[in-house]
Amino acid sequence: MSNEQNTLRHVLAVVSPHVGGRAAGTALAAVFADRAQVTAVEAADEDPNALRQAQVIITGLGPVTAEHIAAAPDLRLIQCASHGYDYVDLAAAADRGIPVCTIGSSGAEQQNVAEQTFALMLALAKQLIPAHTALVEADWALPRLQQSITELSGKTLGVIGFGRIGQEVARRAAAFEMHLLYTDRSAGSPEAERQLGARRVELDELLRASDYVSLHAPLTEETRHLLNAERLRLLKPTAFVINTARGALIDQDALADALEAGALAGAGIDVFDPEPPTAALRLLRAPRVVLSPHVAGVTRETLVRIGLAAVRNVADYLDGKEPRDVIR
Repeated sequence: MSNEQNTLRHVLAVVSPHVGGRAAGTALAAVFADRAQVTAVEAADEDPNALRQAQVIITGLGPVTAEHIAAAPDLRLIQCASHGYDYVDLAAAADRGIPVCTIGSSGAEQQNVAEQTFALMLALAKQLIPAHTALVEADWALPRLQQSITELSGKTLGVIGFGRIGQEVARRAAAFEMHLLYTDRSAGSPEAERQLGARRVELDELLRASDYVSLHAPLTEETRHLLNAERLRLLKPTAFVINTARGALIDQDALADALEAGALAGAGIDVFDPEPPTAALRLLRAPRVVLSPHVAGVTRETLVRIGLAAVRNVADYLDGKEPRDVIR
């Protein structure tokens, strides 16, 4: 890295309000101490002068658009404090030769995303939400619910996206004695397949065979609405859909249609398009759903790991090292 790059000192920390906002950004700034001048904002263009001076942007789900990139003539690096990167204009960054990084290799989020996936699966299988609601209303719902309460053991879990998080989910599925299918652009290692008892299949076969389908793919133009109305019709009427990845991987209206028609047993959804969802989102009123507000990556422990992973990558870059987890 050149001497000019070694003098980088202006960092813009963009953290959306719904994942901690300015307070979280300020905490990131404290980690740099006197190594960099860090400005914490909740939107990239909130402080035009800081954006104009920014040489590094660290973003926690805060959009970084082509306009933002154009307004930062000295920008050298965009660091996403997440595994996802769909909120950054990759084409605009590539046109400027600006690397965009995630925290993918850190594994910071995989533990809790896997746990939240199974929390949703178990809540659906055991009918926890309707059971709780009925009891609060003095309704002993056992006779009504017992026919729909099921076990995970012996069921088939289809994992869409077999990266670090998908494999972490697969490890838990093995502990529950579930059969495991997965689909991904590339095959998992033979060792991982053998250890987990996982078999790679095409997406349509996975959908037809699975009792539970869990999404762990990145959001790209190719994966947007990956589960559309046509593909949702491939699922068994007894199947459940779990999404802890990105809301736009599923056509939300098509999913609501399927649930309202009784074509699916239920859905566990932690992510939405957009976020936060508007009151018009039909999934908020759909039957047999368990919803959570994108909490799969935001435990106290996870947030610390995410922040440290993002800061370490930026700090290493400021020290002249090659950045990790560059989106290709």
